Amino acid sequence: MILVTGATGAVGRLVVERLVGAGARVRAVTRTPEQGGLPAGVEVVEGDPSRPHTVAPHLGGVEAVFLHARTIGTAADRLLALAAERGARRVVALSAMNIDDPLDLQPSRLRGDRNKEAEEAAVASGLDWTSLRASAFASNALQAWGGQIRAGDVVRYVYAAFQESPIDERDLAEVAARALLTGEVAGRRLELTGPGSLSHEEMVAVIGAAIGRPLRFEEVPPEAIARHLAGNGLPEPFVRALMDRYTRYAGQQQHPVTGDVEKVLGRPARTFAEWAADHAAAFRR
Repeated sequence: MILVTGATGAVGRLVVERLVGAGARVRAVTRTPEQGGLPAGVEVVEGDPSRPHTVAPHLGGVEAVFLHARTIGTAADRLLALAAERGARRVVALSAMNIDDPLDLQPSRLRGDRNKEAEEAAVASGLDWTSLRASAFASNALQAWGGQIRAGDVVRYVYAAFQESPIDERDLAEVAARALLTGEVAGRRLELTGPGSLSHEEMVAVIGAAIGRPLRFEEVPPEAIARHLAGNGLPEPFVRALMDRYTRYAGQQQHPVTGDVEKVLGRPARTFAEWAADHAAAFRR
């Protein structure tokens, strides 16, 4: 049995699907089981990973745990201690490539991610552990620019030359499933990126090609974008950290491409163009 935290989120749901597809027995932890919508055969249980005592009743028979850094908060060490007591042998922690950056350059922490804490808890747990240090998700492009692209042909955002090496979340989920099902990558901090580094301007052009409509990137000063994002309801500390990250890495590659996805899966990582083609409908008017 594999216990998946964050099972109804963007990554956790994909991990569940990959595990089910591989024939694994999956127990999905969610705060709202009635809204799960997970594949048939998945055992959906109610629990809050940030309060491990609510998950403890569901740890019987669990051999491996997928640890989602956002859902677990600061309780990763306590949850893993309970899992180990009940016989778990393996943990795979979702983390991020910017884990060692200064905290004020990690905007995801202000949305609840505790990547460093999750990785450190996994390493110290006594279980066979793997940390998945992911680069920026490809779907971030949809969150950042989807509304503008559906409304017109110009994307206004910061730093046209800022580079990402976006990973398709499907690749991340497949690596997670492989790590949970086998011991092939135990004891490793995998740095997972897409196969290419792209600037903001290049990513927008790729999306335009996918939807069959030329798009133009217009660079806007960070202060103007910060005001816009805050005005749309994003917390100011998050916006400030995001702009600081962009500014810090504006003149260099933030996360150089690695080959870890291909090493684990035995095939190249999906390109951003493949992701954009598969999600083109979400960008169309």
